[in-house]
Amino acid sequence: MIVDLIQHTPDPEKVVAAAARLCYSSDAIPDLFEQLNDDKVANFVRRLREMGHLSPFEHVSFQFSIDGVSRALSHQLVRHRIASYSQRSQRYVKENGFEFVVPPSVRQNPEALERFETVMSRLQEDYQELLNNVPAEDARYVLPNACTTSLMATFNARSLLNFFEHRTCIRAQWEIRFLAERMLNLVREVAPNLFSEAGPTCITQGVCRQGTYSCGRLKTLERKK
Repeated sequence: MIVDLIQHTPDPEKVVAAAARLCYSSDAIPDLFEQLNDDKVANFVRRLREMGHLSPFEHVSFQFSIDGVSRALSHQLVRHRIASYSQRSQRYVKENGFEFVVPPSVRQNPEALERFETVMSRLQEDYQELLNNVPAEDARYVLPNACTTSLMATFNARSLLNFFEHRTCIRAQWEIRFLAERMLNLVREVAPNLFSEAGPTCITQGVCRQGTYSCGRLKTLERKK
C-alpha cells in the first residue's frame, strides 16, 4: 500500500478560521485573513471542534493517491459518499499478471497461503485465456477482490473526520483501517489543529457506538483515567 497526499488547500487551517469568522464579521474576507495569526487560527479551530460547528471545515480539501490496495478495500472506500474518486478501470486497462493483496491471516498460515496463491495463479491463467476470446470488460468478471487497484480520492476536512471516525476504529476491516491511519498521519502533518482530535469515537468522544460488537478499548481507556 502506497499512500501520498498529493495536493491540499493552501494554508487550510487559516481558510477554516477565516470562513468561521466571516459569519460574525462585517470585514472583507482578505481583511479577515490578515487579522489571523497562528494562535488565533489554532484557537478558532479548537472552538469550532468543541462546538461541533464543522461546516467551515468543508472549505478545505485534501487529495490522495492510493496504490496497491485491493478491490475489496475500494468497494468500502467509495461508500464514503462526500468525496470524489477516480479509479483505474478494469474495463479499459488489462490486468495481465495482476498483483494481489494477501490478508495477514492468510500470510501467517502456510496451508492457507499455498491455497490462496494457487487460486490467484489459476485466476491469472483463466483471465489471460479469456482475453484471447472476449473483451477485457467481460474477462474481468473472473478477477478477484484481492486484485490491486489505484485510486485518486479527494475529501473535504469534515468528510475526512467522519472517515477517520469510522475507519480508524479497531472494528474496521484491517486493510481500510491501515489506509485510514496512513491518511490521518499525512493530513496531521499539514493541518495538525484540524485533525488533532480525529480518530475513533472511543478516543475522541469517550463513547463507543459498536454495541455488542465493541472491541472493549473504551473500557480499557476508562480504567486508565
